[in-house]
Amino acid sequence: MLENSFGLLFFLKVPRHESKIRSVYFRITINGVPKEASTRRQWDIDRWSQQDERAVGTKEDAKSLNFFLDSLTKKIHDIKTEILLSGKPISSIKIMDQLLGRTVPKTKVLEEFNKHNDELKALIGKGYTEATYERFSITKNHLSAFIKLKYNTDDFEFGDLDLQFVNDFEFYLRSVRNCANNTTLKYIANFKKIVLRALDQEIILKDPFKNFKRRKTKIVKKPISANELARLERHQFTTERLSIVRDIFVFQCYTGLAYIDAYQLTSADIKDGVDGKLWIISERQKTNSTAKIPLLPNALKILEKYRNHPVNVKRGTLLPVSSNQKMNEYLKEIATLCGFPFTLNTHMARRTFGSTVTLNNNVPINVVKELLGHSSVKQTEAYAITEQATIGREMSVLNQILNPQTTEISLKDLTTLEKLEKEIQLIKKKYNISS
Repeated sequence: MLENSFGLLFFLKVPRHESKIRSVYFRITINGVPKEASTRRQWDIDRWSQQDERAVGTKEDAKSLNFFLDSLTKKIHDIKTEILLSGKPISSIKIMDQLLGRTVPKTKVLEEFNKHNDELKALIGKGYTEATYERFSITKNHLSAFIKLKYNTDDFEFGDLDLQFVNDFEFYLRSVRNCANNTTLKYIANFKKIVLRALDQEIILKDPFKNFKRRKTKIVKKPISANELARLERHQFTTERLSIVRDIFVFQCYTGLAYIDAYQLTSADIKDGVDGKLWIISERQKTNSTAKIPLLPNALKILEKYRNHPVNVKRGTLLPVSSNQKMNEYLKEIATLCGFPFTLNTHMARRTFGSTVTLNNNVPINVVKELLGHSSVKQTEAYAITEQATIGREMSVLNQILNPQTTEISLKDLTTLEKLEKEIQLIKKKYNISS
C-alpha cells in the first residue's frame, strides 16, 4: 500500500515561557495525518534556519546537531521503505512507533476469533446451539491454516487486513479446501462477523469487506412427495438402527420439528391443546420462539412406540435420537434402500412437513408459518414447493371458471359465484396469470 503523501519537518518548538533556547522537534505526515516528537536536543533560535531545517554556522556543536538530524532523516526513510516493501498499510503512527521502539500491543485476528468462539461456547443453550459453535470453530481452523500457508505465521494483525486478504482466503477455500460456492460464502460470512466485531471495538477503522461482493447459488431444496413418504413408512428394514432413524425422520415429517428440537423433546413438552387433544408446546432451540404443533396420529404412534426405549429412559427424552451426523449418515443408507434418487437428511423432514404434509393438503400458508415457527410468510414460501397434483387440481378449477361453456354448473354452484370470483383472483395472482 503506497502512501498518497509523505512529509518530514524539523522545527524548534515554541516554549511556554519566552526563551531563545528551544527543543528541536520533528513531524512526520502521511496522507494528511501528522505525528510529532522531540529529538531530545535543544538549540538557539538565533542559530537555526527554518528554511533549511538545520543549525547554521560552522561550529562543532552545529555540525554535530546537523549530523544527528541527517541520520534521523535516513532512519525515518529506511523505516518507511521497509513498511512499503512488506506490503502492509503505512501511517505516521506506525513509523513513529517503530522509530521510537514502542512496543504497541497488536490485536491479532485469530486471537480475537478465539475470544468470540469462547464467548459463543459459554452461551450454548442460552440462545446459541452447539452447531453454531462448531461452524465458527471450523471457520477459525480454515483461517488459521490459510494464514500459515500464505504468510508462514501463526496469526495476522487486524491492522494489516485488506480486500486482498479476503480475496485470497476465498480462493484458498475454493481451491485448497475444495469448498462449493455456498459453503465458501458461509465461511466468509463467519469470518466477516469477527471483522465487524473488530470495527465495533475500533480495533480497525476500515472494513476490508467493503468492496467484497459475491452471490450464493440458489438451491431448490425439495421435500419428499406424499408417495415417497408412504413408501418410506411402509419399508421393512432388517436393522433396528435404521428403523429407529426412519421413525424419527417420519416423526419430523408430521411435526415439522428441527433436529435439535426432536432431540430435546420431553414429556413436559406434550400438553393439552385448545382443542382438548395433545400438542407439542415447547421452546424452539434455534429461535427461542414457542412451538405449538397439534400431534397428528402418525406422530403419536411413533411416540408411543418409543415410550420405554432405554435411551429415552436414560436421557429423559421421548425419542432415541442419535447425533445429527449419525442421523444423516444413516438417512443416506435409508434413501438407497428405499430406491430414492436423492439423499435424505434431517432438515428435509421439516421441509416435507411444510410442503407435502401441510401446504399440499390445503393448510393455509399463514398457519404453516406458525407451525414452523417462521418470523414471516416470506420465509415459509421457500418451503412452498407445491406438487404437480396440487397445481393440476387448481388449474382444473381455473379452467372451469375461465371456460364456463364447457362446464355444467349446478344451481348450487351459481349461488357461490361470488366466492368463486374471489378464488379466481387469488389463483391468477398465485400463478401470475393476466386477464
